[in-house]
Amino acid sequence: QVQLIESGGGLVQAGGSLRLSCAASGRSLSNYAMGWFRQAPGKEREFVAAISRSGGNTADADSMKGRFTISRDNAKNTVYLQMNSLKSEDTAVYYCAAARATLFLSVHSSISAYDYWGQGIQVTVSS
Repeated sequence: QVQLIESGGGLVQAGGSLRLSCAASGRSLSNYAMGWFRQAPGKEREFVAAISRSGGNTADADSMKGRFTISRDNAKNTVYLQMNSLKSEDTAVYYCAAARATLFLSVHSSISAYDYWGQGIQVTVSS
């Protein structure tokens, strides 16, 4: 069992930056591919970014490419999402997720690929 806890969310003005963190307990995250998703009010949960077990491979949603960066520190059992140039449409609850991964460079953009989820954290971007 993996417990994931997100932190770093909050209120920021458009154009600003935030860094979300996802800390894990219970298991080493080095065995998991990780992802960030988000869900805005009245919308479906959508893929944001993903990173492989080693951090050597990443994937980003097209709408966030160049603005959001996913990274991980396996020694700290933590995954990060650096969000720059934030827009009002980035307002959502952001979720961290872990997928059991046997392949070292696997990344996953599908919700169904993930086995464990954090409780989510609110990010609000004011215009």
